[in-house]
Amino acid sequence: MSDTARPATASGTFTIGGDLTVHRLGYGAMQITGPGVWGEPADRDEAVRVLRRAVELGVDLIDTADSYGPFVSEDLIAEALYPYPEGLVIATKGGLTRPGPHRWLPVGRPEYLRQCVEMSLRRLRLERIDLYQLHRIDPKVPLEEQLGVLRELRDEGKIRHIGLSEVTVEEIRAAREHVEVASVQNLYNLTERKSQDVLEYCESEKIGFIPWFPLATGELAKPGGVLAEASARHDASPAQLALAWLLHRSPVMLPIPGTSKVAHLEDNVAAATISLTGEEVSELTELA
Repeated sequence: MSDTARPATASGTFTIGGDLTVHRLGYGAMQITGPGVWGEPADRDEAVRVLRRAVELGVDLIDTADSYGPFVSEDLIAEALYPYPEGLVIATKGGLTRPGPHRWLPVGRPEYLRQCVEMSLRRLRLERIDLYQLHRIDPKVPLEEQLGVLRELRDEGKIRHIGLSEVTVEEIRAAREHVEVASVQNLYNLTERKSQDVLEYCESEKIGFIPWFPLATGELAKPGGVLAEASARHDASPAQLALAWLLHRSPVMLPIPGTSKVAHLEDNVAAATISLTGEEVSELTELA
């Protein structure tokens, strides 16, 4: 099939952990749950269609977590896509508990993280999780204990690569004293760049950088602004330009825009085909 039929392939590739090559534009499966990332989605059939359509569009990196639902997102991925097509990478996360909608509490006790991995394997119907990310570092548990159990699980063949989420450069350096870090998932988008130093560190160390909430455009999308003008030039939506900017921003960038609607998914993935000039990238970079 051509890139026109599988637009995600136009985003280029990145090799996670030195041996896991994926197309750089992926899909984040948080939004295929209910309000507050809690419970079942409003339209379960549409959620299944979204997951299947993502793969048809060339997406081969799907990011989820046991806390999305909780458990709902992982269950849906297995329902929609198992048996998995060759080359599909499912990244998941553990270490956050869910006492209710919109509530997230870190638990990094080794026995709990081991349970998280074992249950994600079962729900996703996998023998090994290609990329397992510590959803948050638990400040109440020594870092070496949290990472130590993930290293044990990797040595047992249940995890292929280990990643981190919402961390500083100092925390990544500290983690790398205990495990190889293949990816970092931090908040980052056109308007929110507090993790710029983390992105630059990841780029220098060839660590995949997965920006969550990649689509924020806010005030930048107002008529007459640089983003609106660039969108008009490319006959694209502001959201598509925001994703295209991320892809142009760094070769280690792995955006994972999420949605619960097929039409929105197709719009997002089409961003991979947008080619920005260096001047356009600079203009967009200077916006925030």
